Amino acid sequence: MSATALPTSATPAPERPAHRDPNVLRWLAAYTASMVGDSVYYMALSWAAIRTGSPAQAGVVLALGAVPRAVLMLGGGVLADRFGPRLVVIGSDAARCVLILGIAVALLFTSPALWLLITVALLFGTVDALFLPAVGALPPRITAPAQLARVQGMRGLAARIANVAGAPLGGLAVALGGSATAFAVAGALFALSLPLLLAVRMAPGPAKAPAGGAEAGTGEGGTAEGGTAEAGTAWGELRDGLRHIRRHRVLAPLMLVIAIGELGFVGPLNIGLTLLVQERGWGADGMGWIVAAFGTGAGASSLLLTVRGRIPRAGLTLSVVLCGGAVAIAGLAYAPSLALAVLAGVSIGLLAGLSGALTGALLQTAADPAYMGRVTSVATLFTLGVAPLCYPVTGAATGLWGTGPVFVVSAAVCGTGGLLGLCFKALRRAELPAS
Repeated sequence: MSATALPTSATPAPERPAHRDPNVLRWLAAYTASMVGDSVYYMALSWAAIRTGSPAQAGVVLALGAVPRAVLMLGGGVLADRFGPRLVVIGSDAARCVLILGIAVALLFTSPALWLLITVALLFGTVDALFLPAVGALPPRITAPAQLARVQGMRGLAARIANVAGAPLGGLAVALGGSATAFAVAGALFALSLPLLLAVRMAPGPAKAPAGGAEAGTGEGGTAEGGTAEAGTAWGELRDGLRHIRRHRVLAPLMLVIAIGELGFVGPLNIGLTLLVQERGWGADGMGWIVAAFGTGAGASSLLLTVRGRIPRAGLTLSVVLCGGAVAIAGLAYAPSLALAVLAGVSIGLLAGLSGALTGALLQTAADPAYMGRVTSVATLFTLGVAPLCYPVTGAATGLWGTGPVFVVSAAVCGTGGLLGLCFKALRRAELPAS
C-alpha cells in the first residue's frame, strides 16, 4: 500500500531546484536580512533597557514584547489568508523599519526612557504577530511543492546566520554609538529586505476557502465535513482555520506533535542549559562550546536538506527524529565531561533542525492553500507563544530537584510527541511530493 499523499498547492512553472532559483534566493536574502535585523533589534532593546532601569525592569520590557505576539498571532494568520502573505509581509516589514528607525532618531535627542522602550517593545511585538504567520505562508507561493523541504533547509541556514552574525553586529553597533546606532542598524536591515521582497515573484493566491472549513483530505474518502462559518468576519475565518486543522488527518496530529515536542525541547535548551553549566562548573566557555555545538548540528541538518531537497517517509522520519532528540536531551544532563556534553549538543541541534524543517515542509504541503496563514499562525503560536511559558517552570523545578530529573522529564515530554506521531497512521505515512 502506498504512503499517504498530501495535497499540493499551485506553484509557478517551470520547477527548478530552490537553491538555484533566483526568485527563491531573493526571498532568502530578504528573509536573512530581516532575521539579522531582528537579532540586532533585540540586542539594542536589551542594552537600552538595562542601561535605563533595573534588571527586573529590563526583564519586564523584554517580556512585554512577547505579549502582543502571543495574543495576536492567530489574528495575523487570518490577515495573511484574507489579504495574501505578500502584502502582509511587506507591510509589516515596512512598519518595523519605520518604527525602529524612528526610535533610533528619537534616541539622538533624548535618553531611552522606560516608557518609550515599553512602547517600542509592544508595537514591535504587535507587528511581529502579523509578520511571522505571513512569512511562514510565503514558501508555497514562490516554489514548487517538491522544493518545500529544501526551502525549509535554506530558511534554517538563514536562522543560523542570523544567530551567528546578529549578536556581534548589534554589540559592535552598541560599542560604536550606543543604542541609537544599534537601532539604526536594525532599521537599515529591515529597509534592505523591502526591495528584495518587492522583487520576489509569487504565484496567484488560492480561491477564498468555502465556509465551514472544507478541505481536501479531511475524511477517509477526501470529502469535507459540513459546517457553517460567520462569513466575512475575522472570528468566523479563524474558526474556519481551526476547523480545517482539527478535521485534517495529517494536520491535526502534526499540530499535537509540534505542541508536545516544543514543550520538551525549549526548557532544557534555554534556561535549563544555563543552569546545567552552572551546576557542573563548566563556566561561560563551556556554555559557549555547547551552544556552538547545537548551532553546528542545526546548521548541518539545514545544509543537508538544502542539498538533498527531500527526505523519504517524512512523517515517519519526523517522529523517529523527535524520539532520538529526546534521548540526546537526557544524555546531555548526564554527560560526565564537557566534551561529551558538546557531542550531545551537536546531536540535539542536528535532530532539532531536521525535525523543525520537516515539520514546516509537512505543514505547508498538507494545508489547503486558502488556510496557509492560519495554519502557520497556530504552529508559530505553539513554538513562540506557548512553549516559552515553561521557562519559569523549568527554572523552579531545577531549583527543587536539580538538572538531571528535569532534563529527563523534558526528554520524556519530547519523546511523547514523537511516539504520538508514530501512533497516527496518516502522519506516519505522510510523504513530501517528489520532483
